[in-house]
Amino acid sequence: MLLAKNSYKDGIIMHCENIWQSKCSIHTWGKGPINKLPSEFGILEFPPTSNRDMWTYLTCCMSQPNDQIGLELHLFSSIQDLKLVELLTTVAYFHRNTESLGLRHTVNFGMPWQNSSQCSFGLISLPYLDGPELENFKIKKNKVLKFYWLIPITQKEVEYKMQNGVEALEAKLEENAFNYTNTKRISVV
Repeated sequence: MLLAKNSYKDGIIMHCENIWQSKCSIHTWGKGPINKLPSEFGILEFPPTSNRDMWTYLTCCMSQPNDQIGLELHLFSSIQDLKLVELLTTVAYFHRNTESLGLRHTVNFGMPWQNSSQCSFGLISLPYLDGPELENFKIKKNKVLKFYWLIPITQKEVEYKMQNGVEALEAKLEENAFNYTNTKRISVV
């Protein structure tokens, strides 16, 4: 689907609601320098469904139609947790105002992902659970908006990625059948 310029936010919402077969709520984090994010920016919250037993949180309008490389990030949770609105807003702020993020990058959350989790970093990965249907959203004739999975990881996993590469870390995560919604999971390395 190609988007008209004034329907960028609506297009993102419609794309994700179609993929996840669920209606979302939109949240904003009202603290900090929120004015340095796009005015339409928010976090979409998708509740569990009969096909999906987890909550999904997604940036909306972290990217803008004229960005050279547009991307939005999502993560999963076993519980409804509005603290993830803050976390994703912080990541979006970093992306828009400090350093552009992209596939295979890691980002320091500056706090545990949830509760007292050892995971205080995120790995930007392909959306393996949802595939290319989610990942690639055509917004203009020659422009695709990317939707990537922000996987919470530990400091040790970041160090392993730095030494061995992202493919080696992803292989370790897969070998260990890591539970990506378990806030108490230990490092796979």
